[in-house]
Amino acid sequence: MRARQEYRRRPLRTILKYGVIASAVGAVGSALAAAPAITVDHLERRGRVKRDAPQPGTFEADVAESSIRIYTDGGALYDDMIAAIDAAEHSVIMETYIWKNDAVGQRFIDAFNHAAERGVRVHLMYDGFANLVVPQSFYRQLSDRVFVHRLPVFRRKIWKAPLRYTGLNHSKVLIVDDRIGFVGGYNIGALYAREWRDTHIREIGPAVWGLRNSVARVWNERCNTDEAIPWIAPDTWASPVHVAANLPVQLVYPIRQMYLDAIERAQHRVWITTPYFVPDQQIVRALSLAAERGVDVRLMVPKESNHILADWVTRGFYGQLLSSKITLLLYAASMIHAKTATIDGEWSTVGTANIDRLSLTFNYETNVEIVDQDFAREMERIYAADSEHCEVLEPPHWEGRSTATKVAEAALLPFRPLF
Repeated sequence: MRARQEYRRRPLRTILKYGVIASAVGAVGSALAAAPAITVDHLERRGRVKRDAPQPGTFEADVAESSIRIYTDGGALYDDMIAAIDAAEHSVIMETYIWKNDAVGQRFIDAFNHAAERGVRVHLMYDGFANLVVPQSFYRQLSDRVFVHRLPVFRRKIWKAPLRYTGLNHSKVLIVDDRIGFVGGYNIGALYAREWRDTHIREIGPAVWGLRNSVARVWNERCNTDEAIPWIAPDTWASPVHVAANLPVQLVYPIRQMYLDAIERAQHRVWITTPYFVPDQQIVRALSLAAERGVDVRLMVPKESNHILADWVTRGFYGQLLSSKITLLLYAASMIHAKTATIDGEWSTVGTANIDRLSLTFNYETNVEIVDQDFAREMERIYAADSEHCEVLEPPHWEGRSTATKVAEAALLPFRPLF
């Protein structure tokens, strides 16, 4: 009788214990089952020739009170970012994911130090996990006058509040003098300027407040009061340029809903670019329903990204998408890292969030949402230029893939929540 009572008092502990064991065994088994196909895929890529990414150009659009520049060239972007920092008069705020210790990264170190030396208040935040391979001596070059926060790989509060203290800092935002804001997919490094096709924007106007506030909310939760980023008033309440920022520390995740709302409104076309596509079924369903009602739904992803496992997990969605008459465009010229969408020639977004589980429900991310026909027209021009470097995946070709490939895709289904 006592044993039965003890068992009744501990059902949750027992379920969790064996659930964790079963999950671990399942994950290991899936990895082993998929390993041969992934290994072959990796070996084939080792011989791939590195080449410069196509760059459609730099585009301009005026949206109400905002002046927006769209970058598809990392070199031009970095030049404008450095120029803005060099001209800063009172404040520079940067949040980034990867910050390489190469010539490009050094340019930013030098620019921040020079700004601090002339009295500019500089706040820098970067992700610890993403930069584990970068020696700390690189960041120690920053002046003592620069406020620096490295989002730690492991946080002590993770055990008390795992949902609030586990997100990676995947945002890439720069704000200068509370007047100029940059946001998009570009990390800091020579590789990203040359070999990756990405998209970033510079906004001069009301949306800079939203970009600034998204960084300040994270910084002020974690840093000392004397290092705080002070609050400032927004320029306006209403603007066709709106910032949506995922903030795990405050349990705020608006970007996923932003995408769902926009897709559900679509009447004519939904054109999306994302480097990693590992969505939940609600997003897949929204895209499928749009295609079924006659909307031209196009999804552009890398033919081969920088993450082999992510590629294989992404391919597990292809059959479902193709069966819904969604056009799959495989970008073949280089690694495409842009996180953009444009819908019906009216609505667009550019930012840092991939359409995957990590970006939409886990990481710190920042997207700009823009409702404007002129801006959407420029985004469609960029999409058309990128499409020239894509292969259209036809259903017969996909259905004819090997049995080993199908087995690998099925084996990797348990990994979807990890992307």
